[in-house]
Amino acid sequence: MTDPHNPWQNHLLGSLPTAEYEHLSPHLELVAMPLGGVLYEAGDEVRYAYFPTTCIVSLLYVMESGAPAEIAMIGNDGMLGVSLFMGGGTTPNRAVVRSAGYAYRLRAHLLIQEFSRFGGYRNGALHNLLLRYTQAMLTQIAQTAVCNRHHLVDQQLCRWLLLSLDRLPSNELILTQELIANMLGVRREGITEAAGKLQQAGLINCRRGHITVLDRSGLEARACECYHVVKTESDRLLPLHAQLTSRIFLQKSAPVNSESLSSRHMSR
Repeated sequence: MTDPHNPWQNHLLGSLPTAEYEHLSPHLELVAMPLGGVLYEAGDEVRYAYFPTTCIVSLLYVMESGAPAEIAMIGNDGMLGVSLFMGGGTTPNRAVVRSAGYAYRLRAHLLIQEFSRFGGYRNGALHNLLLRYTQAMLTQIAQTAVCNRHHLVDQQLCRWLLLSLDRLPSNELILTQELIANMLGVRREGITEAAGKLQQAGLINCRRGHITVLDRSGLEARACECYHVVKTESDRLLPLHAQLTSRIFLQKSAPVNSESLSSRHMSR
């Protein structure tokens, strides 16, 4: 039977040239990412890079009062651990799994080694790919700040749902309205009202702990400019390669290591 989990399900890994992908893949560990799992807290040393396949990880800034706000989301479009190759090693943010699933992780020293293995810009595909991804993430962070400051809750919710869909393999999100409110830094009542309007318009279907998107184009029409700015920049910087389709048949001779992580503090 074909393994339902493959590293190429992550768009960055799937976009690598075959030679570099095959050099990296033996070191990737498949890990379960349970809802609410904390990958690291602010100030922690980052010991792994994570490449999500079917989960979403939120980067949160937590105020002194304890109030969190999402500054970026990472799914199958990218990776968690940018500070490793940018030279920081730690981050001021908390990383939390907000949509359960799976990811592949790579030890920090191996990512750094692979990042510079070909001598940087001369011919290192991973080097260039990760730098482009960093630029796309910076766009997402900046646009999130603009959106949260200037746009209505309805528009923020549409943007957030669409960005989530872009990073998951399905049109169903398993989460609560309270969680969405925490991510956006708004009152739960505001999310309940906004979601109700979208459901009445036939764009989404809400049931306890689940949101199913029924009409994506309708959501896009209601979203503010911020979603389109982020999407356009990501598509420009990170075009998917043909390998994503062909690698469904790729079989590795060595089995991939698998480890389930705790729902509170994962091995950091």
